[in-house]
Amino acid sequence: MVTGKRYQVFSIKETKAGDGKVTSVWVRAGSAWVNRDGSFNVYLDVLPLDGKLHVREAVDKRDAEGRPSQASEGVAA
Repeated sequence: MVTGKRYQVFSIKETKAGDGKVTSVWVRAGSAWVNRDGSFNVYLDVLPLDGKLHVREAVDKRDAEGRPSQASEGVAA
């Protein structure tokens, strides 16, 4: 892990529509950073109702499908 690297923290709520289809709503819950010893500092802006959090590497931009765009990964377009 890289010291000072930024992560995004999400709370993911699954909802079931009237037709039975399950969808996920991602709510930005806060940020996290890696410390020198490999531990994390997590700063939450919201509290998850189900007690679950999802942490992933921070990206600046995502494409229409929610995947990191090539530009945000440092890949030349």
